[in-house]
Amino acid sequence: MIETATQIVRRLQQAGFSAFWVGGCVRDYLLGREPGDYDIVTSALPNQIEKLFERTIPVGRKFGVIIVFEDNQQFQVATFRAEADYQDGRHPEHVVFGDAVADARRRDFTVNGLFYDPSEHKLHDWVGGEADLRAKIIRTIGSPEERFGEDHLRLLRAVRLAAQLDFTIEPHTFAALKIAAPKIHAISAERIRDELIRLFSPPHASRGLDLLRESGLLEQVLPEISATITCEQSPDFHPEGTVFNHLLLMLKHLPADADPSLPWSVLFHDVAKPLTASLDPQTGSIHFYEHERIGAEMAEKILERLRFPRKQIDDIVIAVRCHMQFKDVLEMRKSTLRRLLMRPTFPLELQLHRLDCLGSHGRLDIYGFLVEQAKELEKQPEIRPPLLTGDDLLAMGMQPGPSIGQLLAEIREKQLQDELKTPDQAREWAKIELKNRP
Repeated sequence: MIETATQIVRRLQQAGFSAFWVGGCVRDYLLGREPGDYDIVTSALPNQIEKLFERTIPVGRKFGVIIVFEDNQQFQVATFRAEADYQDGRHPEHVVFGDAVADARRRDFTVNGLFYDPSEHKLHDWVGGEADLRAKIIRTIGSPEERFGEDHLRLLRAVRLAAQLDFTIEPHTFAALKIAAPKIHAISAERIRDELIRLFSPPHASRGLDLLRESGLLEQVLPEISATITCEQSPDFHPEGTVFNHLLLMLKHLPADADPSLPWSVLFHDVAKPLTASLDPQTGSIHFYEHERIGAEMAEKILERLRFPRKQIDDIVIAVRCHMQFKDVLEMRKSTLRRLLMRPTFPLELQLHRLDCLGSHGRLDIYGFLVEQAKELEKQPEIRPPLLTGDDLLAMGMQPGPSIGQLLAEIREKQLQDELKTPDQAREWAKIELKNRP
């Protein structure tokens, strides 16, 4: 991708236009990170860009933005902009094209305002971004009140960048961010969701949550999680203290290859504890009866509010609702345990349980037991499909009705208990049951 991005810049320059890489790709390139994509800015106007490249899409022609397709990859190529008229705290009403310096000065943060010429291997810094990059500082370009006022999504983006890069937010910028935090409500749920997904990705998810709290944005975008900050837990099970501390520790242990639903399962598995907390006056213990059931309902509503995909919502809700079952697995009947192991969401639930332990008492005996049980189950694929179906029972002369479902459930229970192991054994048992039942 880097070679193609360089070729696009050179083609623009050879046609007589100025052209640079800009923004996150320059920042990541200088930090020694692999950029996810490359944005290019140029003095060429949209129609001139389209004439130079064979395959383009005018995604934002009036704002000077064209998507260029080269080598089966897409690149955003934008004309230098001097200023924009923001009316809704997100989208500019119109723009005025300008030069490279003006374009740099209207951007969000100094570390995103660096321009790089890959042809000459030359960095252009008109906003002090290089110094802030070295000092690991997130600072707005110019007045933070103006930058956040133009685009309220920058509030979340500042926190996300600071967490992602392990930078600090410059004090004036952070102070303005805290004051402007309520303005995040003007941003669409989808945009907020996308920033939060990136914020809660490993390895910076824990710091991301902490920065959300410090900035005042947590109370705005996830007030249900904000309520966990002061929710105490019994020290015998949770020596880490509050539910919020528990979440921070869990997020800190997120694996690098975490399922995308895992951070959200972590965030919501105890979301109902502030609502269900009760103190036992005799023992002094704190209880959270039914917090997993109520938490599952809350999680579903929050995820719907953030416009998550339905399948992902369903998986997270199951993980939240079932997470307390894991403490009882050592005493479970074989059939009950196998049903747990065969749930489609079991891998997600197992990882949630592991983090739940690492974020509290630290014991992983149940986790280790379940890993071994899952391995054993993988060696017995014949257990997964039911031995008989409703059609099998009808063929044996059974009449349609609820009794078919009841008998199938009994056969399944015996199969999972290893009392019936083959379809023939199940048929013989069913024949005897049909003779003995009215």
